[in-house]
Amino acid sequence: MTGSLWQFPGGLVLPGHKKRSTQRPIQKMPLTKLLVLPLQQHIGTAAVPIVEVGDSVLKGQCIARAEGHVSVSLHAPSSGIITAIEEQPVPHPSGLSAPCITIETDGEDRWIEREPITNFRDCSAHELRQRIRDAGIVGLGGAGFPSFIKLNPGIHHTAEMLLINGAECEPYISCDDMLMRERADGILDGIEIMLFALHAKRCVLAIEDNKPEAIAAMRLALSKRPSLSQMTVVVVPTRYPTGGEKQLIQIVTGKQVPTNKLPIDIGIICHNPGTAYAVGRAILHGEPLISRVVTVTGTHVAQPGNVETLFGTPIKDLLAFCETQRQSGEPFIQGGPMMGYSLTGDELPVTKTANCILVGIEDVASSSQPLPCIRCGDCAAACPASLLPQQLYWYSRSKEFDKTREYNLFDCIECGCCDYVCPSKIPLVSYFRFAKTEIMNQEREHQKADLARERHESRLARLAREQQEKEERQRQRKAALAASKAAQAKQDKAAQAEPNDSIAEEKA
Repeated sequence: MTGSLWQFPGGLVLPGHKKRSTQRPIQKMPLTKLLVLPLQQHIGTAAVPIVEVGDSVLKGQCIARAEGHVSVSLHAPSSGIITAIEEQPVPHPSGLSAPCITIETDGEDRWIEREPITNFRDCSAHELRQRIRDAGIVGLGGAGFPSFIKLNPGIHHTAEMLLINGAECEPYISCDDMLMRERADGILDGIEIMLFALHAKRCVLAIEDNKPEAIAAMRLALSKRPSLSQMTVVVVPTRYPTGGEKQLIQIVTGKQVPTNKLPIDIGIICHNPGTAYAVGRAILHGEPLISRVVTVTGTHVAQPGNVETLFGTPIKDLLAFCETQRQSGEPFIQGGPMMGYSLTGDELPVTKTANCILVGIEDVASSSQPLPCIRCGDCAAACPASLLPQQLYWYSRSKEFDKTREYNLFDCIECGCCDYVCPSKIPLVSYFRFAKTEIMNQEREHQKADLARERHESRLARLAREQQEKEERQRQRKAALAASKAAQAKQDKAAQAEPNDSIAEEKA
């Protein structure tokens, strides 16, 4: 990279509405009486409980271990007693319940004995990744992918660049902005560790130009770090969805991630500033991931801001802390207005992927009744992935899923640009999510059918083999019996011949 920037197609310039939540420093959410912790707060397999009801736990203690490769551990955010391990409602668009661990806090907030690593360079990359996994760290940009996996390029890839995604392009959300303003040194701690684990040659921290305070703070902190000479802070234009992984890569490097490929396939690893901060705390301070900064904002929030919140804290308590004017049962959005999803139950807990709670929005896509498509093409012009949303809409609606794949449905990042510009107010992204879900369901059914067919074919092959072996054993027994009979007949014949021979000899 020579200092010039590139562009991605489409995108939108949206009202930011970020100033309302950046007028005061990061606040700390008071400890609540109950903490409800879903066992799956990450992409992959849910963690498995290693505690029982009635157990006493300390702050930072592991209460559920990672299960399988794509999984991370879960920890107690505060000290207290395990009062339940059962299914409870979780923050998800489906409204379904999932297994959770409930802790009744004791108010003492007593830590476990922490084991920081004083010099991480004495550790191997594998040891650092395992510590990051054991600390329960996932991507804090909203996706929740286990971070230790992205820090392992594998033997077939080389990480040329670590790209820290500080764009935070979606309206209203400002948790990364405030974290970079106030905890720049902690973020750099994590970046140093990740660079060491990846053996990456360089690092770029990309920040949108609407965050001058964060840019200044990160540059100042970086100027005092000679150990990070391979790192630069790059200011990128404010345009949604610059924070999309593939879009940011294209802006910073000019490279495009090919369809059905990952950034590592072109030598790039992307992480979030919050993730970097969590890595630094885990390695240098021995603290697992038990809290995060959450933006609480919207037109109905009297004291909007960013709040460091323990996982498991009821959302209603967080909203009350920010003096939210909200009627009981009134929906709110977890995430941003473009990619977040609506929830109604404020008893739901704050989780690792909760970057924003939004109550009351303005200047965002209208939710009026959709009208027929007029084939204007605005959706295609706005699409940052260079897709044809109009065609995808028709094929998704008619359930012609093979056609949606031909039009690269899975390249859609569900950013909502097409929804925003559609004059007919068609919920295009909802159709695309439906099509993706159906395709994945079909693939799972095909896999089950293939597995059943393989089992059936294996059974038939086994039965045929057993039948063949049985017939071979029968043939061998018959052959052995025939041989035995022949031998016996020969012996009998020889025995009968012996007296005749004796008589002949006597006569001679």
